[in-house]
Amino acid sequence: MEKLKIGIVGAAGYAGGELIRLLLHHPKAEIDFVLSNSQNGKKVKEVHTDLIGETDLVFTQSLKESAQVIFLALPHGRSQQFLQENKIADEVLVIDLSTDFRDEKEDFVYGLTEVFPDKIKSSKRIANPGCFATAIQLALAPAIAQSWIKQSIHVTGITGSTGAGVIPSDTTHFSWRNQNISSYKLFEHQHLHEVKQTFTQLDSDFKEDILFVPYRGNFSRGILITAYFPFKGNLKEAKKEFIEYYKSSSFVHISDDLIDLKQVVNTNKCLLHLEVKSGQLIITSIVDNLLKGAAGQAVQNMNLHLGWEENLGLQLKANAY
Repeated sequence: MEKLKIGIVGAAGYAGGELIRLLLHHPKAEIDFVLSNSQNGKKVKEVHTDLIGETDLVFTQSLKESAQVIFLALPHGRSQQFLQENKIADEVLVIDLSTDFRDEKEDFVYGLTEVFPDKIKSSKRIANPGCFATAIQLALAPAIAQSWIKQSIHVTGITGSTGAGVIPSDTTHFSWRNQNISSYKLFEHQHLHEVKQTFTQLDSDFKEDILFVPYRGNFSRGILITAYFPFKGNLKEAKKEFIEYYKSSSFVHISDDLIDLKQVVNTNKCLLHLEVKSGQLIITSIVDNLLKGAAGQAVQNMNLHLGWEENLGLQLKANAY
């Protein structure tokens, strides 16, 4: 069977490395090129040392016209510039992991797989959601679709250090991050724009505030968010609606038990746990920020667009121990 040829642009970062890892073992994909200006000429395994023994690919600075799918894993603000400077044929599927096209400009559609499958199937330009945005939206989409929310939504979330990207900063330095925790961008996190966009598309009357308090965690991978809002129903009713909403999903699962990050790290899963207390529906959502929050969802979107099983190349076991 002839495999689909894949190009990865910006392949030296965390998300790019995870795309390489996933696609090396995808049964219907073959990596055609990996582009990185900063690592040009180096072997992939010299940069992504977890891939020693897996590949002899070498970073290049050149696009290949033979690629049928191109993933853009560039820093935020660079994808739009890259597409302006490099002509990519209309028939090539482009999946961008940056913030550049999440507002659905320039013919891109928003690639939240479980919520917008029809858009993803029909478009050659897909903007992959942000990591916090994925966790928040999957936690709340069924409630928004049912118009349950009539007041401000309170959300707290914590993310691992890989969410800040591969370029070091003061708040990703080990001596600062270790045994430490801090909040940042209170009520104004950049992912809220895409979250509100989705919620308005699900419910045109949605105008409530999303009061989001994000935290930096002292761990490498994963996101845990908790959202709550006033709810007049009971837990059985809430669970029934969530289970129905995600009945066709390969990766979103409702857990009756409390959930923890190790259940999803190294997987493309999103686990949800629901409780009703003090008149509030409380939803906890967990994802791996580099997989379901980035590279894994990008591959899932490719699979969906091409008519393949969504879990192809994504049947991964959690690092539970």
